[in-house]
Amino acid sequence: MKKQFSEFTTSAVFYYGDEEILFPYSESKPLTLFTFIWAQKDPVSLKLDQVDFTLEPGQIIALTPLHHLQYIEGNAVVYQFNREFYCIKDHDKEVGCVGILFYGNSELPVVTLEEDQKHKLQMLHEVFLEELETKDSIQAEMLRLLMARFIIKITRLIKSQGHYGQVHDEKLEIIRMFTFLVEWHFRKEHSVSFYADQLNKSPKTISNYFSKFDKTPLQIIHDRIVLEAKRLLTYTDKSAKEIAFEVGFNDASHLSRLFKKQTGESPSAFKNKSKQLTAV
Repeated sequence: MKKQFSEFTTSAVFYYGDEEILFPYSESKPLTLFTFIWAQKDPVSLKLDQVDFTLEPGQIIALTPLHHLQYIEGNAVVYQFNREFYCIKDHDKEVGCVGILFYGNSELPVVTLEEDQKHKLQMLHEVFLEELETKDSIQAEMLRLLMARFIIKITRLIKSQGHYGQVHDEKLEIIRMFTFLVEWHFRKEHSVSFYADQLNKSPKTISNYFSKFDKTPLQIIHDRIVLEAKRLLTYTDKSAKEIAFEVGFNDASHLSRLFKKQTGESPSAFKNKSKQLTAV
């Protein structure tokens, strides 16, 4: 079983379902999406970054798009979403896309649920299902609010339980830290060399670390800039010039060129289309 939400204006996608969502990962490959896997009645066998891992019944794990996943077996509840779905909205840093559950720690965040916690999350799942069947102009907002609530609950459990999972290899940690730093500095710093200096690595070394992934370090920076521009164009009345300045460009034409290269349309065309679709 798999249910899907997509949003044209922001390219957002959100999936909810069972282990069927994991079938495409029968061989190890990058997730490319933020992913929660919840083992309910049976253990779920996985390989994470080529390391065997068993998720015990009542446990939930949070994975980033950078993880390599291989699904072996087991029944599960699965949530998946991209940056455009959740990260396009403002969130407290602790529960955002670089918060504790994702890039904020070097170890796998796994929570173990008590019976009352299972019941509360099951109720939340039922609301998710109901909302996925409701097609109206505020569906996207509702789904994002529900995901924020889910992430807050899991973050609180992680903090209260005070333990994480296995430590990842050094190269993967550098990639995660690079992404973490981009989240904090993309509004001012657009060069790979800045982030390489922060990590005490050369730009060439950083690029080599990213070689097994689909995107280069510079693409990670550009993706984050464009994502922020989309958010501001969709949810604020700021002009293209104001938005360009906010994401670190003194000349609005620089952002316009980058935005069009990434999305195929200008910021103004994107904003107009977003307004038209929102008004429907």
